[in-house]
Amino acid sequence: MLWYARADSVAHHRERVLPNGCVQVILNLARDYLLDCPEDRSDIRMPPALVVGARSVYEIVDGRDMADLIGIVFSPGGFTAFASDAAHLFSNRSIGLDSIWGNDAQSLRDGLREVCSPEERLRSLEQFLCARFASRLDRRPRSSQIQFALRYFSHNPSIASVSETARQIGWSERRFSQVFREEVGLAPKVWCRIQRFQRAVRQLHAGADIRWAELALDCGYYDQSHFANEFHAFSGVDLTTYSARRTMWANHISAD
Repeated sequence: MLWYARADSVAHHRERVLPNGCVQVILNLARDYLLDCPEDRSDIRMPPALVVGARSVYEIVDGRDMADLIGIVFSPGGFTAFASDAAHLFSNRSIGLDSIWGNDAQSLRDGLREVCSPEERLRSLEQFLCARFASRLDRRPRSSQIQFALRYFSHNPSIASVSETARQIGWSERRFSQVFREEVGLAPKVWCRIQRFQRAVRQLHAGADIRWAELALDCGYYDQSHFANEFHAFSGVDLTTYSARRTMWANHISAD
C-alpha cells in the first residue's frame, strides 16, 4: 500500500504508533530528517528516508513529521524482494533507506519533492518501484509455504499452532520459524499475537459498543485480564487510555 499525509497542523506534538507487524518505508518531504522520540531520552534526528522494520512494540513519533510525508506499507513477506537482506534483520529498527537502496533513495526523495499534488507523488512512487524492482520480483517469488501460513494465521490468530502449521506444510517447526522470521520479520507466535491485537485495535477505534470481556473473547483472548495484559504489552497504555486518546488513525494515539 502506498500512502501520503499532509498535516501542517497536528493536534498532538507526539503520537504513539502501535505495532502492526508490517515493514514500511517512510520519506519526509518537508524537512531533511525524521525524529525518533524515545520516552527515556532526548529526541534523535534520523535520516529523512527510513526503512521501519516490522515492529512488535510501539514507538513515539513527532507529529510535525506528518507535515509532508509519504510511505509504503509492504504486505507480510513482501519486503524481501525490495531488499538484499532478510526481513528480520530490520525488525524493531529504523534504518536509513540509502543503506538499502543506495543513491536511488535520495533520487527518489528529490523527485517526489519536485511534484506537488498527492496524486502525482503517489504515481511517481509507484513508477519508481515498478521500474527498479520489476525484474527482482520475478526472480524472488514469495514462499508458497509462508503465504499458506499467513493465510491460515489470518483466519485463526487465536488458535493457530506453529507446530501444526509446520506439519501441514511439511517442515520442521524450527525450519518453519526460521523461514517465517526471515520473510515476515517476526516469529510466527509473535505475528499471531500482533494480528490478534490489531483486531482489537480496529474494533476499539471504530467505537464498537461491546463490553471488554466480550471483545476479549471475540478477538481470541482467554479472558479480559489476558486481553488487558496483551494490549498493554504492545501499546504501552491501557484500554481506557487508548479510547480516550485515539486519533483519526487506528494505530496512532496521542502521547502528550
